Amino acid sequence: MPQYVIERNIAGVGQLSDSDFKNISRKSCDVLDELGPSIKWQHSYVTGDKIYCVYESPNEEMIREHAAKGGFPADSVSEVKRVISPATAD
Repeated sequence: MPQYVIERNIAGVGQLSDSDFKNISRKSCDVLDELGPSIKWQHSYVTGDKIYCVYESPNEEMIREHAAKGGFPADSVSEVKRVISPATAD
């Protein structure tokens, strides 16, 4: 299954409360349930003004549909071509 990194620009997102993130996560999960099992949210990284999300999806269109239905920005959607780590150097 292809993997994607989604960049979401949201001013001040790093300052949101635990309750805010719980609500955002619940909305995302509700939309994922609606879209079916072919799209999966792996995890996200929150910075000061952005969220970087990692998803498995059959295509970019489904990622964008999730964003539209959830009311989330999807400013950049990039398919992961390869994962490297320090172990790659060995």
